[in-house]
Amino acid sequence: MTRDNPRALIRYALAGLAVTAALTWGAYLSRGALLLIYVSVLMAIGLAPVVAYVERRAGRLPRWAAILLIYLVFVGLIVGLAVLVIPPMVEQARGLWSAFPQMLHQGQQWLIDRGLLARELSLQEAVQQSPVGGSDAVGTVVGAIWGFLGGLFGFLTILILSFYFLLDSDRFARSFVRLFPRPERPRVEDACRRVSGKVSAWLGGQLLLAGIIGGTAALALFLMGVPYFYVLALIAGIGEMIPIVGPVLAAIPAIAVAFGVALFFLIQQQFENHVLVPKVMERQVGVSAAGVIVALLLGGTLLGVVGAILAVPTIAILQVMFEEAFPEATSD
Repeated sequence: MTRDNPRALIRYALAGLAVTAALTWGAYLSRGALLLIYVSVLMAIGLAPVVAYVERRAGRLPRWAAILLIYLVFVGLIVGLAVLVIPPMVEQARGLWSAFPQMLHQGQQWLIDRGLLARELSLQEAVQQSPVGGSDAVGTVVGAIWGFLGGLFGFLTILILSFYFLLDSDRFARSFVRLFPRPERPRVEDACRRVSGKVSAWLGGQLLLAGIIGGTAALALFLMGVPYFYVLALIAGIGEMIPIVGPVLAAIPAIAVAFGVALFFLIQQQFENHVLVPKVMERQVGVSAAGVIVALLLGGTLLGVVGAILAVPTIAILQVMFEEAFPEATSD
């Protein structure tokens, strides 16, 4: 193919366009699987320094054993949180279910007194006339169960994929570096180390934010005399792991228990969204506060909650790539 052969150029351009379109369409069809793979890679990159630290501290401990040890600690924390959270939630759910008929009666009576409801409905009639009642209720329940099973399967897939990525991380890194010319390999290796450090710092920053939000919530709710303050604070800390919407969702149980805490959670969420998260991530990951906010907004718009979670590590990786591609633009 030469510039003197326009037909060859056209054929080459059309073939390139067809391949690009096919790859784009294939990526769109497999976007769910690609997202799981991307999350697994991020998790493996973030945990790699922790695995290396455990290997150094444990001496001759094999890599697979170090990874399993970290996983066991992680599962133990989840089980411990479940033991703390589930019993009070079950007790409160029972109390709510017992009080629900009286609450339904009072609500309907309020509507009848104002001419908004003709007669009082029974609980069965109310369920059947609700947007998710009748035949739709079965579909809603099935959809919820299917969504839960799909989320559980995705979580297990991420854990397994991350395990194998961590197990063969050195080999993957060497293979990736060999894709570049030999003179450029030291720069690529340095960039890979920086990416690993930034993603690991992001995980550490998320845990730090969860600790700050959970601790301040526990102290404030305890001083207010709110029942089950430790459970509500735990939910707030876990909700902090989900940017933007997590703190709002985590505040709902506390507000439902005591309306007086609404103002506290409103102030805490505003401080967390606009000050705490940008500054902590700027210090931990090295991304500017404005960049963190923009990444969270764009990620949440494109992929919802998942996009918001992955926004900061993604922009950190893009920052390293930009610094390597345009070193003059990023130099002081």
